[in-house]
Amino acid sequence: MAHGSRNSVLAAIGGNSLIMVGKFTAFAFSGSGAMLSEGVHSLADVLNQILLLVGLTRAGKKADGDYAYGYGREVYIWALISAVGIFFLGCGVTVYHGVESLLHPPEALTEIGFALWVLLASLVIEGAVLWIAYKQLRRAAGERPFFVYLRTEADPTGVAVLLEDAAACAGVVIAMTGLGLAHLTGNPVWDAIATLSIGVLLGGVAIWLIVRNHAILIGPSIPEEVQSRVRAVINNYAAVEDIKELKTVMLDSRTYDIMADIEFHGDVIARSLEPKLQEIYPTIQSFEDFKEFAATYADDVIHALGDEIDALEAEIRRNVPEAKYLDIEAN
Repeated sequence: MAHGSRNSVLAAIGGNSLIMVGKFTAFAFSGSGAMLSEGVHSLADVLNQILLLVGLTRAGKKADGDYAYGYGREVYIWALISAVGIFFLGCGVTVYHGVESLLHPPEALTEIGFALWVLLASLVIEGAVLWIAYKQLRRAAGERPFFVYLRTEADPTGVAVLLEDAAACAGVVIAMTGLGLAHLTGNPVWDAIATLSIGVLLGGVAIWLIVRNHAILIGPSIPEEVQSRVRAVINNYAAVEDIKELKTVMLDSRTYDIMADIEFHGDVIARSLEPKLQEIYPTIQSFEDFKEFAATYADDVIHALGDEIDALEAEIRRNVPEAKYLDIEAN
């Protein structure tokens, strides 16, 4: 998914950079507050998507002595910074300008036709970028319910691009509506209302992203559906008698840390050692022979238990590829 997210981010940076230039040019000709809001909106998107690209690049660094679990969570830090940027730069500046336009409306808007053509072109480009982001996430979701996947498992970088572009498309529609009504009625208040609406829209997107990245940075458990899958694998394993405790942590959207305290069936392990017992039993003629057997058998039990744990870990990873880190202890 990291490669898909990178493609989405690069497409978004290219599309929004082109759109930003067009919107600010339209604002310079029309004086429309909604056009300024849309220009600021696109500027915020470009800056934030650059931050997301930085996060993706740094998150790809391999684990080392300083960070044994790797740098995967760094993408969430940059995504959080990006979300805060959307809130203050996108929402804050836009709402401020909207309020200013309501209190001191411009005398008249000019070149509205040019502004509307720019917005229409923006809608086409934003829609194309949105479709790219959606396809990447839809493919990653697989058979899982799409909106549940977005809330619980999806790469926040891809989600950020999807939401920002969805908000951009909605913002363009709002700006076109505000400009159209201002032109038809001759009342620039409609343009100011559109400006405020875009600001509120950006604020909503930013808050959702802040909450999502904050939750992941704290270290939530893996999704319930995946936990159920892990429990099923462990419970169906022949040597397992009971799961005493199961703890899970999402290190990032593609890396899980799973810790399990398990009670194993002693008789299953004993049966695996039975051929060796049958071979050694006739040779025990004295207490010294028995002591030597007991020491060897203790080592064999430990090795057999280790083999069962290794096999169980391999089975968990086969069913849950994201389970990169497993810590299984015998109760």
